[in-house]
Amino acid sequence: MSEPTGTGGQPYAARPADAAAGTPALAPVGTPADPSGAADAPAPGPAEPLPLGVVVGATGNAEVDTAVVRLGDADELPTQAHIEVYEDVHRGLRDALTALDENRG
Repeated sequence: MSEPTGTGGQPYAARPADAAAGTPALAPVGTPADPSGAADAPAPGPAEPLPLGVVVGATGNAEVDTAVVRLGDADELPTQAHIEVYEDVHRGLRDALTALDENRG
């Protein structure tokens, strides 16, 4: 005998609150077992940015070290502003690599 399934073919599972009351009701797996409607509460707003606390040592190249320090600026900015920091760091690292290539020749 196959197990009953809900919408989308999801298997049913007994909800703990109903089972404790002595009336086991079946609900699709993954369905909230809280009938109070708490799941309908609005989600909290975006969290404030938090520093990652990544410690980076010096590389020995002043231009690269400057770019790495600049990455730390993203810790204090909202996510939408990270792109400006990343582009600035990318430009600085690209310039440092170009200068190394020019010095080799």
